[in-house]
Amino acid sequence: MSSPQTNPILQGALVDLIDLTLLAKQAHWNVHGSHFRSVHLELDEVEAQLRDAQDLVAERLAAVGGNPDGRASTVLATSSVDDIGAGPLAADKVVILFADRLNGVARRLEAELGELDADLPSQDILIGTIQELDKAAWMFRAQES
Repeated sequence: MSSPQTNPILQGALVDLIDLTLLAKQAHWNVHGSHFRSVHLELDEVEAQLRDAQDLVAERLAAVGGNPDGRASTVLATSSVDDIGAGPLAADKVVILFADRLNGVARRLEAELGELDADLPSQDILIGTIQELDKAAWMFRAQES
């Protein structure tokens, strides 16, 4: 297992979860269209789930002696999540964008799980996070026309 201070898997998960949280709020403020209300409310739900997940990851990193770094400059420099752009976003576009972003982070984390074989509690936290990301992505995909 890598040194906890430099654990790129937990730190990368943290940064991506923070970025997804910020993007969810950005979309929440800018969504419009015929499905505005349902997507607006769903983004709030996803944001709350992402905040819980990022807290679990950060606390695990700290518990194993690491130093979680969630500063804006770190998120900007290291996030693997694609931006959604600024300004108004049609609800149908938000559904597609978020299904894609959530799925992308879940697949990246899934691909890295094997590197945590010596740290099963961290692996367990990421498995739970992947399950939540998959569920949220499915809920968005189910709305696609």
